Amino acid sequence: MDTLDELNKDNASENAHLRKLVNQLSEAELRHPMEAGWTVAAVLGHMAFWDQRAIILIGKWQKEGVGPSAIDTDLVNESMRTLCLAIEPRAAAELAVRLADEIDQLIAGLTPAMLEAIQTKGTTVNLRRANHRRTHLGEIEKALAGRRN
Repeated sequence: MDTLDELNKDNASENAHLRKLVNQLSEAELRHPMEAGWTVAAVLGHMAFWDQRAIILIGKWQKEGVGPSAIDTDLVNESMRTLCLAIEPRAAAELAVRLADEIDQLIAGLTPAMLEAIQTKGTTVNLRRANHRRTHLGEIEKALAGRRN
């Protein structure tokens, strides 16, 4: 199991990576196409959605206790693509940064008991938000590599 310090350090590192990338992205880069019909901005919107889901679930669990929250990830991702593409690109980028900050602060404030409960019973929320960020930021940087050289 991850310690809160380990989670906070890794999440903060990828949060900084996200913030730096978003601050450097031009409007054209935000609109740049990615695989499977996504754009850079839509991927950032996707990241924001998953952070928001974690925020909502943790809030619920803090009130009601940690329990299962089944989700079909592939179905949700496919369903949200159209919505993410409809969000104004800069707004999607700013939302990704804001919600990354929010979830990181929420995780940082978890009690040891809540941390353990989420890691053992709340398996549909990965508290190491850095993993999701790292994956998608790497994909974005790869997609933009040809444009930036």
